[in-house]
Amino acid sequence: MSTETMPADRAASEVDPTATDAAPRRRSYWRLWAGVPRELGFLILTMPIAILGLVVVSTLFFTGIGTIALVFGIFLIVAALGTARGFGVLELVRLRGAGRPPIAPPVWNRNGRGSGFWRSLFEPFIDGHYWLYLLHTLIINPIVSIVTWSLTITWISAALGGTTSWMWRGFIPEYDRDLWLHEVVLDYLFPNNDFAIEPWLGETVFEFIVGLIFLGTLPFVFRGLTVLHDLIARGVLGAWRSEALEVEVTRLAASRGAAVQAEDASLRRLERDIHDGPQQRLVRLQMDLASIERAIDRDPDAARGMLGEAREQARETLDELRALSRGFAPPILQDRGLAVALESLAARSIVPVTVELDLPTDAALPASIERNVYFVAAELLTNAVKHAEASGIRLRVGLRDTGASGRWIDLWVTDNGRGGASAVPGHGLAGLDERVRGLDGVLVVDSPVGGPTSIGAHVPYVALAASDRP
Repeated sequence: MSTETMPADRAASEVDPTATDAAPRRRSYWRLWAGVPRELGFLILTMPIAILGLVVVSTLFFTGIGTIALVFGIFLIVAALGTARGFGVLELVRLRGAGRPPIAPPVWNRNGRGSGFWRSLFEPFIDGHYWLYLLHTLIINPIVSIVTWSLTITWISAALGGTTSWMWRGFIPEYDRDLWLHEVVLDYLFPNNDFAIEPWLGETVFEFIVGLIFLGTLPFVFRGLTVLHDLIARGVLGAWRSEALEVEVTRLAASRGAAVQAEDASLRRLERDIHDGPQQRLVRLQMDLASIERAIDRDPDAARGMLGEAREQARETLDELRALSRGFAPPILQDRGLAVALESLAARSIVPVTVELDLPTDAALPASIERNVYFVAAELLTNAVKHAEASGIRLRVGLRDTGASGRWIDLWVTDNGRGGASAVPGHGLAGLDERVRGLDGVLVVDSPVGGPTSIGAHVPYVALAASDRP
């Protein structure tokens, strides 16, 4: 019979169920206080900035409306829209400085290229974001900021004034004062009370208690007012969801185009290699078989020798076809995994290759990722052998989990050759770059003249679920 020791924190939580909840609540309350200085700086400047924006933008906009018949008004309206955009951007920056999560700004130049004078002049009129920024500057922000600024001043004044009234109350003359707030509250709470409290002492204690209440709720109020501005800015000043989808579609289209181009280049290379190699051998084999057929009756000994040559020719053709197929789906990769396939790839190199692999057995890499990583490694090793004039190569492959950014497989090939490698269009590294970008990855080339050369391929992947693993 075995016994199990209960951890101390678990035992404490079972004895007192509130023990595990009180500490997080206390920590979250003090975290609110930690954000008070930044939120106070944001809130205290909100109304002055809002009023300044209202004055400047309304002057430009309504003057432009009044003089639009003189054409000059069009320029004033554009200036008003541009100025409103500036105040909106300032609001986003201030919210981020107040500790709020970043708000994705609108895509102002959707073309991704420069535009002429007339297009720049009339673009604000057809871009809805400019009018939303104008609405925020002229109407929404001034109204909301007056409310939040007034509450901010009220809470600060009540908190500081109430908790410090005992220090300065003696310097304020009371004269013939008949109304005391603490007496009003006591009469309301206890209608028939007969408390005999010195008025100035009762008033001081009452103001101190009220000050503590305002001081204790101050971080909640500041956070709520800041969140209110944040919600308004996200709805009015942030990018539209359709824009985010448009950017994602554009990115995916570019990735797909790069993958298609890379695959097309690979197929053309395979076609060229087959045409220059195995196809020529098969043509020769066909001619040899025709010669054997003609010589088999008149010269059996010569035909027997030609059969041996034909058999050797067929073996070499088969070996070459196998070598070509390894660039796409080598049997060792399918049977024994990426780590063993990379080690086999390095073992076949005529230049010594040091292999450093950090691939857990339960990595659960998709087959397409393994195949592409193998191909990239094979191409980089071949380039190093052919062009780098290197005496040593290092192949390093590992996995990386970045949390929010997902999981990545990192492949580095480093050689001590002459350097100077670059992804020139039409050459091998450019094709590799297209292949890696087609996988949403990044190809990094660091190859100064004189060496060494380090080329890294960083490819994101989604681990296979347990039910999908072979």
